[in-house]
Amino acid sequence: MNIFFARLKYRIIWSWNGCVDAWKTEYSFRSWVWANIVSAALAFWLPLEPAERALILALGLIVLAAELINTAIEAAVDHSSTEIHPLAKRAKDAGSAGVAVSAVSAAVAWLAILIG
Repeated sequence: MNIFFARLKYRIIWSWNGCVDAWKTEYSFRSWVWANIVSAALAFWLPLEPAERALILALGLIVLAAELINTAIEAAVDHSSTEIHPLAKRAKDAGSAGVAVSAVSAAVAWLAILIG
């Protein structure tokens, strides 16, 4: 059990370091954090059902997770080579598309809740 908690401690530290680095270096991550703060405030201010509120909050976190994964892809691609390569472009574009798809899903949920 001690090994579990030791490893858990390091996983928490490494994850926190990743979030701090993304906050410091990635404008997109900071933008999504602020968008999520506004979204969460609205979710708690509006008279939503608990399940609707949970959906909005969870999708906001998924957008942040997608942005962090995209940041990791971009860093790995940039580290591997400085030359422009079609596969590097595909990797970066796919990561960006993942963020966009997750953001659209959050917007669809908001629209469904507000209209529905």
